[in-house]
Amino acid sequence: MQLLKRTFNRKNILVIGDVMIDCYYIGQSSRISPEAPVPVLKKEDEYSVLGGAANVAANLVAAGQNVSIMTVIGCDSAGDICITLLKDKDIASDLVLKSNTRKTTMKTRFLGQNHQQMMRLDIEDDSDISTIDEEKLIKLFKENSNRFDLVVISDYLKGVLTEHLLSEIIITANLHEIKVLIDVKDQNMSKYKNAYLIKPNLVELRALTKMRAVTEQEIELATIALRELCNSEYVLTTCGGEGMVLADRNNETKYFSCVSKEVYDVTGAGDTVIAYIAIGVVNVFPMEETIILANYAAGVKVSKRGTATVSLEEVKQYIELDEMETASKKIITKEEFQQIHSLHVEKKVVFTNGCFDILHVGHVRYLRKASMLGDILIIGINSDSSVKGLKGENRPIISQNERMELLEAIEFIDYIIMFDEETPYQLINAVQPDVLVKGGDYMLENVVGKDIVEKKGGSVVIIPLEGGISTTNIVNKIVQTYT
Repeated sequence: MQLLKRTFNRKNILVIGDVMIDCYYIGQSSRISPEAPVPVLKKEDEYSVLGGAANVAANLVAAGQNVSIMTVIGCDSAGDICITLLKDKDIASDLVLKSNTRKTTMKTRFLGQNHQQMMRLDIEDDSDISTIDEEKLIKLFKENSNRFDLVVISDYLKGVLTEHLLSEIIITANLHEIKVLIDVKDQNMSKYKNAYLIKPNLVELRALTKMRAVTEQEIELATIALRELCNSEYVLTTCGGEGMVLADRNNETKYFSCVSKEVYDVTGAGDTVIAYIAIGVVNVFPMEETIILANYAAGVKVSKRGTATVSLEEVKQYIELDEMETASKKIITKEEFQQIHSLHVEKKVVFTNGCFDILHVGHVRYLRKASMLGDILIIGINSDSSVKGLKGENRPIISQNERMELLEAIEFIDYIIMFDEETPYQLINAVQPDVLVKGGDYMLENVVGKDIVEKKGGSVVIIPLEGGISTTNIVNKIVQTYT
């Protein structure tokens, strides 16, 4: 994968936003309190970690970056813990303001057996910071902006990121050609205008755009709408286990499927995503590679319990593991191929399709010739319902899963994608092959998908069939032999 060959340089990144402390009390609960019908937790351990914007910063440090944080905390014990944890994580806190009028946000979770969360206690002040603190932060940013290569905004709606503060930060950063990435929460989209990239989740996307955003097409349209409304270069909508949708300045969208294998805890996954998007952007990686990097980082995070950081080494190991598994996986979806192809754009893709009902030597010879026309051979195979529509109720003879398994065993076939439609036109449009291959019984002008391939400068090739060898002839011979 190209990502593994990239150089990850150490850059100076500023994180601005609402910080919090995530405190965990861990123990055993085996009885109900005699005072009230509630469980009693017998504490065995406790620990505290950085949360909110501070967790974004911690993830950036874990990825090898120089990180500073700008925020407002209280003059309280939680604030002292925050400063200590920032120092422990090597996050510069010289831009942190302490306020006598605010409380430092602390979320305390009580965990019983098997890390089952029994209750959460929140101490916070989510009112807007004072005008005085607001102006102090603006002044600090203007005086120090030249120290940083990138700015990441983490909005948790705890009062630090006022509309005026964000506006001044974005204006100043843009003036100095410093990209601003924002993990959003507020329904007030005017706060986020003119940022380089905005990252909502589905709930936030619907709240910001007032659009339904349920189907894949609706999500894409809402993502485009938000990008236009905020005048950003990119909007990345995270859809939980369904993946991510990216919209760019040209209003083109791309879907990225989820790569996580085991999900233990989604806490802080959004922080990890925005942190690794920052890694890709600040290192000037192509945006598609940047999103894939963030996707893998999220896959690592959700396999961990609680608020946790993800190191760059962990992400690289996860990518390598996924590559090994993918290398042995031939039966894929069109979305999976789009992701694979985005990392191998220099390879010539050859596509052909068929029912392949009773695989025979004619098929094998035809497919071998097709494989010689490029670097990656993709087979589009008709589903059982598609075959019935084409061949009649008595077909297919071999089920779709068995047909795909037989094709998978052929060494020179790279990928197999099943389609339900009568023709593979939609699949060809999704795959965008460089070479489209059909058997010799087709006329060139009648080849489905010819327009798609030729529009991108590709070619359509007709390969002559082996005389007398066909599934129909084999079926007829069997019938004649046994009747």
